[in-house]
Amino acid sequence: MTRQAPPRKKKISWRSQAFRGLVYQILAVTVIGLAIWFLAHNTATNMRLRGIQSGFDFLTSAAGFDIGESLYPFDSGEAYWRAFLIGVTNTLRVAVLGIILTTILGTLIGVGRFSRNALVRGLCTTYIEVFRNIPILLQLLMWYLLFTELLPASTEPMVLGPLFLSKGGLNFPIPIWAGGHAWAAGGLVVGMGLAWWQRRRAIQAFERTGLPSSMFWKPLAMVLAAGLAGWLLGGAPMALDSPRQGEFAIENGGSLTPEFLSVLLGLTIYTAAFVAEVVRSGIQSVPRGQAEAASALGLNQAQEMRLVMLPQALRVIIPPMTNQYLNLTKNSSLAVAIGYPDVVSIANTAINQTGRAVECISVIMLVYLSTSLATSLLMNWYNARAAIKER
Repeated sequence: MTRQAPPRKKKISWRSQAFRGLVYQILAVTVIGLAIWFLAHNTATNMRLRGIQSGFDFLTSAAGFDIGESLYPFDSGEAYWRAFLIGVTNTLRVAVLGIILTTILGTLIGVGRFSRNALVRGLCTTYIEVFRNIPILLQLLMWYLLFTELLPASTEPMVLGPLFLSKGGLNFPIPIWAGGHAWAAGGLVVGMGLAWWQRRRAIQAFERTGLPSSMFWKPLAMVLAAGLAGWLLGGAPMALDSPRQGEFAIENGGSLTPEFLSVLLGLTIYTAAFVAEVVRSGIQSVPRGQAEAASALGLNQAQEMRLVMLPQALRVIIPPMTNQYLNLTKNSSLAVAIGYPDVVSIANTAINQTGRAVECISVIMLVYLSTSLATSLLMNWYNARAAIKER
């Protein structure tokens, strides 16, 4: 019977690389902690000597100012924390819609760089070179001046069917809420589940047989059909709250302010130019033989791009695309230049009224840090799913 050798005792020695690494990490964390404590203590001491109040207790006090644009009602007598919450929702509204629109526009322009039509290629290249090289702040101001100076007044708006476009923004009909809309929403959820199932089946069939199947139109039809079925089961509500011309402004309906439209269009068009270059470089990273193989299988150019080139380029596209999403979110802070009430604008007003500059800036930093980390986490998860699985 063989005896097992007794486990070696780990000796603490400076010659051990692991021990030295642990010591260096502890020293680094200690130095960083001491630096943060020194800065915080020094700031608090100086503020106390100068009679400057500090702390976050002001968040429960009445704000004392109105907010021009909000997803829900806000009164000047409500607390500062609700004002900050409105600023956060306005920032997220721009960031989320901007990311979606930027992805669509940037992908189309990036793919358009490979078009066999010289005019399409030229237009896509011109778009990228023009909007990528103009500072984002100038573009925001350009769109804001366009909406507030070149459009007609609210008393004489441009009528585009059911839409009203004027210096007051874009007004559009919105449905009057009824139970049928909840049924329609439920139908859309069911339709998205069916579309996901259909797309998986189509991908598996393509990998098994090599025959392309509808991976977009058929799933889209399922989503729309399920939503329509839910709407019909809910009684097919059709009542709309339509905008109408008032004496001084457009009344009723939904509206998008010039500030929101300017920020959304400026961020989308600017960031889409960078996303287009990311998509172009990702497609060019795919070996040319893949395109030749797709042509040999009888796929047309659209099928070749959708089924062969883009799925392989996605692994290269996702990491730099994440950077562009983060840039778009952080660039939304420039909306304060045109008066859009995002979290930076609300914080500036709070600083002017309370003098709590450190606290308000800390809130801004926390908001952008949280949104950036959440975006990075989501994109890293998607990147892990799209990565090549090694054996």
